[in-house]
Amino acid sequence: MRGQPRPVYLNGEWCDTETARVSVFDRGYLFGDGVYEVIPAFAGRLFGLDEHMARLSRSLEAIGMAEPLGRDEWQAIFDRLLAGIDAPDAAIYLQVTRGAPAKRDHAWPGNDVPAGVMATVSPIGSIAGGARVITCPDARWARCDIKSINLLPNTMARQQAAEQGCDEAVLVRDGLVMEGAATNLFAVIGGRLVTAPTGPRLLAGITRGLLLDLVHREQLIEAEESFITVSALREADEVFLTSSTKDLWPVVEIDGEPVGSGAHAGRAGPITRRLDHHFQALKHPQRSSQ
Repeated sequence: MRGQPRPVYLNGEWCDTETARVSVFDRGYLFGDGVYEVIPAFAGRLFGLDEHMARLSRSLEAIGMAEPLGRDEWQAIFDRLLAGIDAPDAAIYLQVTRGAPAKRDHAWPGNDVPAGVMATVSPIGSIAGGARVITCPDARWARCDIKSINLLPNTMARQQAAEQGCDEAVLVRDGLVMEGAATNLFAVIGGRLVTAPTGPRLLAGITRGLLLDLVHREQLIEAEESFITVSALREADEVFLTSSTKDLWPVVEIDGEPVGSGAHAGRAGPITRRLDHHFQALKHPQRSSQ
């Protein structure tokens, strides 16, 4: 059953999820030639907006595209999208492609072809329980730091996880853990919080960055940005995933084996729960201002 149509901004016009149409010549459709962002909103207020827009700018610059809209124009679009959805928490999806030239050609079109710009909104659902994950080879390209819409390897990895009854795939390259198919990964090892460093091999997640800033500012735990081996991941005391729509998501099982030991085996660990408590407090002004 389809839900109520939601507003969609598409190439300067407003429509809805029932009537929105994209050109068959759009380079996002033909080549995956574009970038995107997912921005959460809690109680109708966008969270981490500056960080998300800065990452959008970096992605656009990395693929040789100019900013299609100014910040005030984006804000007006976001405001109208959020006004058009009846949900306490929501996520705005925005996408920028290299436009729709008259013919298909691998070479980039000229500057006379306007960018394709789309934005829509959907509710953020709650997550019950911990995540069960698998490890699998990282088959992505060499510029994972660009938030590209070309996500075929990510979808293949996630499908592999789904076929095994799991929630997420953890991508491994040369024996080192990179991140999840659509998440960043943290592990608690020897009393330290460890996550892979940013660079071309993984995406600098906004929740990842906000959490690390919070950990350092409040001195919640010693944190280290270094690569984790698969064997170290499987022996970690605690593991959790982060994303803009899932916050901190405890990992309870890796490749069929429970995470952690003792009373916390296969459950969210105490450090994960404490960090999540502080992260939710970081979001509290969003809700209390309503």
